[in-house]
Amino acid sequence: MKTPPRTVVSLVCVLALISGCSGLRVFFPSHEHDTEPPTIPEMSRPAVLVLSKTNGFRHDEAISAGQTALDAIAKKRGWSIFATENGATINDGDLARFDVVVFHNTSGPILSEDQETALRTWIEAGGGFVGIHGAGGDPSYEWSWYVEDLLAAQFTGHPMGPQFQEATVVVEDREHPASKHLPQTWSRTDEWYSFEESPRSKGVRVLATLDESTYSPEMNMFYFFSSDLRMGDDHPILWSQCIGEGRAFYSAMGHQASAYEEELYVGVLEGAIAWAAGLEGGC
Repeated sequence: MKTPPRTVVSLVCVLALISGCSGLRVFFPSHEHDTEPPTIPEMSRPAVLVLSKTNGFRHDEAISAGQTALDAIAKKRGWSIFATENGATINDGDLARFDVVVFHNTSGPILSEDQETALRTWIEAGGGFVGIHGAGGDPSYEWSWYVEDLLAAQFTGHPMGPQFQEATVVVEDREHPASKHLPQTWSRTDEWYSFEESPRSKGVRVLATLDESTYSPEMNMFYFFSSDLRMGDDHPILWSQCIGEGRAFYSAMGHQASAYEEELYVGVLEGAIAWAAGLEGGC
């Protein structure tokens, strides 16, 4: 388990005081793991599994709004979709019934060691993974493969004071199915994540970055705590990569429920799932 950066520890302690139990679970996550998977109905292919289990901070409104958007995408595209908060769904037999797993604002150590092995094996053998916002927002991870290889980036914090800011997203890859519909620059409001270093250094395909000159990437808490979250000229916010025979996509956007009503952002998720399923585009 990596030691969380000092800025994250400080921020989490403050947020824990503000947010009560939900805030405390960021720094003191649950280790409760599901052992009995749910009954999954008959699924036609392509099939999408959406997991929104939270053992850390819970983005409750985003999870609800996002699921509505994901259901609408699946209906539009003719995909089967199954949503659950049960981590035991991540097993060899059930995963074989799906083409893509979406970690929808998951948080904390949600999987047992056996479940982690099942997910890694499935992805490397050709499964698709899509992570949304909170799925990459833990201050530290016990599962090193997940953060170092699958996500390829360790979260360090997000602005506070204000938490939600309008910023400019610079789209640098307009060939990928998740970003081909986007304008070259895209102004929107979100909770903007920063990372220890750019995942570009690990060979991921960066689709979009943040222009840090268009918002204030700092934590400013009650006049007694401030931390600079600048990553510089290379601050990725959307990226993808191939892992073994599988595909992985991550979007650091999507904290607020309103994000899942934005046509452009919903288009990102639709394209990401289509790509991760191997239906569109290559690596």
